Amino acid sequence: MNYYISDMHFFHKNVTKEGNNFDNRPFNSLAEMHQYMKEKWNSKITNGDTVYILGDIAMRGTNEELIALVAQLKGRKVLIKGNHDDVSDMRYKNIFEEIYDYKEITDYVNQDAYKLVLSHYPILMWNGQHRGTIHLYGHTHNTYENEFYQECLRKLNMEMLMRSEKCYDIARAYNVGCMMPYMNYEPRTLKEILNK
Repeated sequence: MNYYISDMHFFHKNVTKEGNNFDNRPFNSLAEMHQYMKEKWNSKITNGDTVYILGDIAMRGTNEELIALVAQLKGRKVLIKGNHDDVSDMRYKNIFEEIYDYKEITDYVNQDAYKLVLSHYPILMWNGQHRGTIHLYGHTHNTYENEFYQECLRKLNMEMLMRSEKCYDIARAYNVGCMMPYMNYEPRTLKEILNK
């Protein structure tokens, strides 16, 4: 089974009440957040699953604690690098099955195949966006930037539908940041994301 998540920001105190909590996460401390997310992850993911992490696992750094924490997370971990991901330490790099800046894959919900574009950053125009390809991204957290991006897609879809005689698919993009209400700090399947 494939799962998706982004922007865990381990060891970044400003996503908890220890710092300025810019994400409004419900955690009083980093230790509490790390424990909660690790338990949610490992209760759901098996070592036979693949988890696509769409960037920003941590607030930079490849210290011993980060390596130990990420190594404890079950599953085949594929990293789509974000702006805070530093994989210069070979010990940390080896935790991941694969590392990319951008990746296109096919996933399945029941018997239906879906092409996906995976990137840490939201992309306004992606390969196959009006032919059913879905874009999964992170980076913008639960912010005005994310709302603005989604509003741009809504306007683009309306214009495409109004100006064209062809039947285009609606461009669909989903923020898989762990702090999004439908993500709830755990990796999600494509089916779970589409049913949000």
